[in-house]
Amino acid sequence: MSAQKILVVDDNPVVVKALQIKLAEAGYVAFAALDASEAIAAVRKEQPDLIVLDLNFPPDIGGVDWDGFRLMQWLQRLDGARRIPVIIITGHDSQQNRKRAIELGATAFFPKPVNHVALVAIIRETLTAPAPAATPA
Repeated sequence: MSAQKILVVDDNPVVVKALQIKLAEAGYVAFAALDASEAIAAVRKEQPDLIVLDLNFPPDIGGVDWDGFRLMQWLQRLDGARRIPVIIITGHDSQQNRKRAIELGATAFFPKPVNHVALVAIIRETLTAPAPAATPA
């Protein structure tokens, strides 16, 4: 079986690199997107098994002015029965953000700085759990 693929979406290259290292150490293939346009392209091309997603990033060069919530809404509308699990990481921890993330289907919510051990544990648990049945549209 090939290694599971994880897309890390965060506008901070230091955060992205740290997560890529920790995920690689845990046996995952981690690739990055620094903005919404890159994330959309990566989801379409790489078909990740899971996404680690920051909630806030600036408008990107391609002109896509989406935050993590908007990206989650886009993910929900993707064709295909498979839902990609999303784990939120953010420096903007609030009850409102947590509630909205869970309503949009987030598996977990981590405030920054991220506890890498706990994050990898949740990723492992999420990727080994039986996939939920697709809900009819």
